[in-house]
Amino acid sequence: MYAVRASGLVKTYDQTRALDGLDLEVPTGTVLGLLGPNGAGKTTAVRILTTLLRPDSGSAEVAGHDVVTQAQAVRSRIGLTGQYAAVEERLSGRENLELVGSFFRLDRPKRSARANQLLQRFDLVESADRIAKTYSGGMRRRLDIAMSLVARPSVLFLDEPTTGLDPRSRLGMWQVIEELSSDGTTVVLTTQYLEEADRLADSVVVIDRGAKIAEGTVDQLKDRIGGDKIRVSIFDPSNLASAREALGPLVTGPIELESGSTTTLLAPIKAGGGVVPQAIRALDDCGADVRDVEVRRPTLDDVFLSLTGHRAEADTHNSSETS
Repeated sequence: MYAVRASGLVKTYDQTRALDGLDLEVPTGTVLGLLGPNGAGKTTAVRILTTLLRPDSGSAEVAGHDVVTQAQAVRSRIGLTGQYAAVEERLSGRENLELVGSFFRLDRPKRSARANQLLQRFDLVESADRIAKTYSGGMRRRLDIAMSLVARPSVLFLDEPTTGLDPRSRLGMWQVIEELSSDGTTVVLTTQYLEEADRLADSVVVIDRGAKIAEGTVDQLKDRIGGDKIRVSIFDPSNLASAREALGPLVTGPIELESGSTTTLLAPIKAGGGVVPQAIRALDDCGADVRDVEVRRPTLDDVFLSLTGHRAEADTHNSSETS
């Protein structure tokens, strides 16, 4: 039922407790978004689950095997892409893939066939025989994930795979992850971006200072802090009353003036309800003379401020071991 299970994971570096009793459950074939700021413990959790670190206490199983006592069995069933692309820059994309195949003792024909499949899947065919040093950041990331899939893992760990990518490369990476999920691969995705989890994750766990502080779907997290809000700006303050009346049937809570404004209204709405087109029509019908209509979505920073009383970027843990 669960591809990943962890109970009470604790890990301490000197005086810093990177993990403080973390529990996780990831159903097979789903995507878990593990959210938190730098220093929250995301990478430490991934290192333990991928057998690169031993926990000080607690236990974890991946693909039905204990990460400490059955580490080799775990490694044979997982793929891992870290925060930085782990490609050999002096080799071509094809050679990088075939090298990984040799680590898994695939014979030459199988290594070559698998490399060709992955080059095709990750849109790297035209650059397959160029050395990786000449690749763009997005290409290196795609190659890195392709390398983690050579052995067809049942569980894939992606540790902040889009950090540092340009918007186009980031969207491409999201498409890759969606394809992997649709193929039945279980994915554990760490990220600092709520919108990334919103796009990709079936469920979300938010951690802060090594402990789980919230879990659920992204919409459930948004609901805990008030959800999405519609923001309507009009030209003439005398139209505020008619604008409020037009918006009334479309919102889920009180309609308020934005702080410091006399012509901008804010109100909570149901996530994904297609409210904006309806609002524009209703406001036009009542003659409100609209300047702008937009939906404001909560950010990870908003979630942290609501749950912990501090903003995500305010975290003071700086060690790369606890990121």
